[in-house]
Amino acid sequence: MIFKLKPAVFLILLFMSCQSGKLTVVGSIDSDLKEASAAEIVNHTNIVWTIEDAGNKNNVYGMDYKGNIVRDIDVSNIRNEDWEDLTSDDDGNLYIGDFGNNNRKREHFFIYKIEDINSVKDKATADTIHFTLPKNVKSEDFESFFLLNNNFYIFTKETKNFKVLKVPNTLGTHVAKLVTEYNLDGKHNKITSADISDDGKTVVLLNHDKLWKLTDFEDDNFFEGKVETVDFKHDSQKEGICFKDNNTVIITDEDSGKEDNNIYVLKL
Repeated sequence: MIFKLKPAVFLILLFMSCQSGKLTVVGSIDSDLKEASAAEIVNHTNIVWTIEDAGNKNNVYGMDYKGNIVRDIDVSNIRNEDWEDLTSDDDGNLYIGDFGNNNRKREHFFIYKIEDINSVKDKATADTIHFTLPKNVKSEDFESFFLLNNNFYIFTKETKNFKVLKVPNTLGTHVAKLVTEYNLDGKHNKITSADISDDGKTVVLLNHDKLWKLTDFEDDNFFEGKVETVDFKHDSQKEGICFKDNNTVIITDEDSGKEDNNIYVLKL
């Protein structure tokens, strides 16, 4: 006997088959994007913005939740030295963190602002925020940041103690301020991306096999509240995270050459 599944039942079974640990796979990133290094949703749209890192084009890409490229914007007046993360503000402006520093010799770092990204067609120019490090901070690798109360919070990528720097969201040149240092428990704790919820109550820090959820903090004392580890039970080169809503995050893979590059959803 052959049973025919109704479309709704088929979709439920398909959804259930796409579980990866606590993550739900919702799409596979377009193969043209070899190194999707970030994820950001601007003003509650259905587009996930991403970039590629060092050695790739000066382009910002918009994907749907299935991983298809639906927007491709050439940012003509800047160079991709090592783009690593994205964030945005309430006015719909998108910010590119050009602060990757694998050899730890870099002295000048940049955040690029593209105004009203959702209205841009295929070409844009960007304004520049330039920063250097405070005297008591050595040159480090950065891969993650977010925007809170008109300040950028930028995280160093370290196995043990990492630093959090603060840079104002103002065009021009600034010396970053050291906010704090912290050591997350356990091994393999390099932070690859970060975001804060729209209500400002939850921070997420991404790693390849887990994230850290920070809550119950005041002002920018992020680690003086509750710090929880969320284990994905799944390991891949996850490089982008952003909030879809205050309780849900989108996570993206960068190409590791071992498996498909996916877009995941996780309910916190």
